[in-house]
Amino acid sequence: MSQAKEPLSTRIDVNVPTAARMYDYYLGGKNNYAVDREAAEELLKVVPSTQALALNNRRFLRRVVRVLAQEYGIRQFIDHGSGLPTQDNVHQVAQRVDEECRVVYVDNDPIVLAHGRALLEENENTTVIQADMRDTDGIFGHPDTLRLIDFDRPVAALFNSVLHCIPDSSDPAGLMKRVADRLAPGSLLVICQLVSEDPETRRAVTEFMDKSTGGKWGRVREPQEVHRFFEGLEILEPGLVEVSTWRPDSDIGPRQRTWEWQEYGGVGRKL
Repeated sequence: MSQAKEPLSTRIDVNVPTAARMYDYYLGGKNNYAVDREAAEELLKVVPSTQALALNNRRFLRRVVRVLAQEYGIRQFIDHGSGLPTQDNVHQVAQRVDEECRVVYVDNDPIVLAHGRALLEENENTTVIQADMRDTDGIFGHPDTLRLIDFDRPVAALFNSVLHCIPDSSDPAGLMKRVADRLAPGSLLVICQLVSEDPETRRAVTEFMDKSTGGKWGRVREPQEVHRFFEGLEILEPGLVEVSTWRPDSDIGPRQRTWEWQEYGGVGRKL
């Protein structure tokens, strides 16, 4: 499947956990349900570093958006699989650099759409659309996207901690190429996903999340597999790394402490 065609639900199912709401719980958010909290706590028993990893990943997102806006002049962002609004969202970080920055949030979870639109209704340079992140044609051709994004100019396409939700049958590397092909030269792809060197960790987490989310999961991959997602792109310094080490704000900033698994990736530029 190269483009997702499944109908999107508008019903919020409080009986099945979602990755977005589990992530919200780990970040200390309130937009989650008992089933999400229970699944999140069970996952901590499998990989105890999960909450710290989620917090470090959120810090990476803030840093990378700030760096792309300040140092690379990016003023347009499409955040695929954005998840629930929390503190220092992409538009808030980018618009502190330039209030004219434009942001499109994309998620298929109806609760993200509801909370996102409520948060953003007074920000004319930001929107949230409900779409499957694999549906590049639908996302890039959406009226709200076309209202905000000029595809003749560089865009930052964000895939932050979401590609592990895409199964191999949906060809995540092909998705990255499809997105890059649609963007102007100078555009940047931010890509990171959950990886582990340990086969047992990969198996246990993948099976747990696949079962918990009702099949809405891909798999935990190996670090070298992530390199395929950057084929044809120029990888910015410091390369592909565990994300807490990607251009940290200081030498004493929070770092990954244990290595059962990690968020691994970086930034690639289209030449």
